[in-house]
Amino acid sequence: MCEKCGTHQDPKFQPELSSTYQPVKCNLDCNCDKDRDQCIYERQYAEMSVTSGILAEDVISFGNLSELSPQRIVFGCETEETGELYRQHADGIIGLGRGDLSIVDQLVEKGVISDSFSLCYGGMDVGGGAMVLGGISAPSDMIFSYSDPVRSPYYNIDLKEMHVAGKKLDLDQSVFDRKFGTVLDSGTTFAYFPEAVFEAFKDTIMKELNSLKQVSGAVPSYNDTCFSGISSDVSQLSKTFPTIELVFENQQKLLLTPENYLFRHSKVQGAYCLGIFQNGMDPTTLLGGIIVRNTLVTYDRKDSKIGFWKTNCSELWERLHVTSAPSPSPSPSPSPFPFPSPSPSPSPSSSSGKENSTFEMPPISAPEESPIYALIGEIEIGEISLDLALNVNHSYLKPRLVMLLEFMAKELGVNGSQVHLLNFTSEGNISFIKWSIVPSGSATYISNTTAINIISRLAEHRLMLPDDLGNYQLVQWEVKPPSKQTWWQRQYLVVLLGIMMFIIAGLTASGIWLWSRRRQPQIPYQPVDGAAREHELQPLQS
Repeated sequence: MCEKCGTHQDPKFQPELSSTYQPVKCNLDCNCDKDRDQCIYERQYAEMSVTSGILAEDVISFGNLSELSPQRIVFGCETEETGELYRQHADGIIGLGRGDLSIVDQLVEKGVISDSFSLCYGGMDVGGGAMVLGGISAPSDMIFSYSDPVRSPYYNIDLKEMHVAGKKLDLDQSVFDRKFGTVLDSGTTFAYFPEAVFEAFKDTIMKELNSLKQVSGAVPSYNDTCFSGISSDVSQLSKTFPTIELVFENQQKLLLTPENYLFRHSKVQGAYCLGIFQNGMDPTTLLGGIIVRNTLVTYDRKDSKIGFWKTNCSELWERLHVTSAPSPSPSPSPSPFPFPSPSPSPSPSSSSGKENSTFEMPPISAPEESPIYALIGEIEIGEISLDLALNVNHSYLKPRLVMLLEFMAKELGVNGSQVHLLNFTSEGNISFIKWSIVPSGSATYISNTTAINIISRLAEHRLMLPDDLGNYQLVQWEVKPPSKQTWWQRQYLVVLLGIMMFIIAGLTASGIWLWSRRRQPQIPYQPVDGAAREHELQPLQS
């Protein structure tokens, strides 16, 4: 039970009432509590809220209307929360980012959904929304932005320009590409701009709204920018506030209406405040949930792009059926929450505006079904053997092998010492690398979860190599058990410890004997033929 948590819309989860609940035991893949018993976590968000607790497993249901059956999922069970997380109405954060503990990654790893999901947040007065786990048929007028999975651990978009009331902000394009770039974060409420962007945006907005009366925000210490004397009807806001356009690298534009950057003043009737703030000294551009109100956002992780479609999220299911007729698609099928979704069809190619280079490989027989990276039972893995083919010339790649393996290790989250090159050959302009990943120095085996994550990320091309190293194909993989050790290999530490203890005991005994000898009284040495003191001749008495 969380004693340092706020009051939320649902009762607190009680692990003792669940027969399927199980805490995640301390292991090499997590941070452990002080007793080295359970895995723990802590996360901090943009508005400085913090959540912390233990990692646990339980069977998660996705609602009565979902095609996705209940699944056993690892999740964070809170023991403490602060800031907005403590005060908010919602129970917590679901976690849809990239990473082993993301619910999306876990479901993809299980092979029950394709590597995509969609969100649709309700409008200012409507609230609610919908989520689709798995792929959907993209509406024909959905716009896309390339999302580089290597750029940062977050969901990036390729933002290049911003227009307010049809006027381009006078900014260098590079301002949107600093630090983590432009990040789309569904878990953050508002938008946070770098200083230069925020100042240019605010100046332009203020010029457009110079006739409106400014009022203080609900919390004076936050220094909100608020305006009063406006209609309470959200549909009328566009008559007063300008529209904003986000321009992506492919020149496609996402139109933002006033409800995408305003929020209602909680204390003044008919007043609204800007939901866009300066991001402190951080040069990252962070776009929170307010930006995508009444917008279907598709996170197509498989094809590295994010799609946007302006719609009424409360009518999403009907609108998807009207504008996009579903077509059959191979499994795994999408799993919706909380409404049924159409069967997925292939997403539009090259919607990101980036052309995929052709990758010519020697013929390899393709499997009849989508690959499932599953291991039979829970096994101990002593080595993951991986065969990669790269469309790079042998002589060019050879001096860069160390760099390539270091890059692979970093992207897969393992230490460089765990990666070993086994073989390196070539055939024409194709280079073949056989390499392996072994447990870290302090571990005896690699967990099944870690192994499946490594294999699936390589097989599904979720690693983007540096441009000069071309493209790659995972040709073959194999997991091997820890090597069998001889009696001496298993017991050598015990034997060495015994020998060391024997030596130490001997040295200690010798030291004690010498010390005791030195403590005994010394008896003067007398020669055998020497006269004893009492036998010395005395002078003759006269």
